[in-house]
Amino acid sequence: MGKIMEAIFCVLYLIATSCLGVLIIKNSGKEKVYKLFGIMTLVLVGGDAFHLVPRILAAINQAGDYHVSLGLGKMVTSITMTIFYLIMYFVYSMRYNYKNSKLAITMIALSVLRIGLCLMPQNDWTGEDPVIWGIYRNIPFTIMGIIMVVLFFMKRSDKTFKWMWLAITLSFAFYLPVVLWSDVSPMIGMLMMPKTCMYVWAVVMGYKMTKGKK
Repeated sequence: MGKIMEAIFCVLYLIATSCLGVLIIKNSGKEKVYKLFGIMTLVLVGGDAFHLVPRILAAINQAGDYHVSLGLGKMVTSITMTIFYLIMYFVYSMRYNYKNSKLAITMIALSVLRIGLCLMPQNDWTGEDPVIWGIYRNIPFTIMGIIMVVLFFMKRSDKTFKWMWLAITLSFAFYLPVVLWSDVSPMIGMLMMPKTCMYVWAVVMGYKMTKGKK
């Protein structure tokens, strides 16, 4: 029953977030920042689909072998999540007319480093996926997250994105224990569900932005 509930949750997440992404782009008009937020949302859900669809199939057909698909999907999701945060930085820059070339270069460099680490064969995505490599590839990713938390915290007076810093903070708070200890206790993997909810919350904030709710 637990796996079926997880599968239902994943299906609802993929459908709801995809719809929100499309609506954000549809409502964007000539506003480039809105359109970019919609693209960011579709990158998020599109990447997650590579990992979640095999999980859904594995929950429905527990006799099937989806190990390779899950591993490769996890790799793709890791890469697209990196792109998600890079796009988020440029959404921030456009919305607040924030110009900091050094920080922009830093975010790009961290993204390249993170993606490069994700592509290293030592990750063994379809095999054991060593914890140490999970730590390596998540160091630049976590730094990207911290940068976005600080930036959005400074703009918490913006009613639309008032709580974006908190959504990002909580997403990492739920995610990092999974990276560190899911191999010790599989139950820790359940933290990925509230982590996912934090991303839905972030997307809803963007949707409200396109609806003119300041």
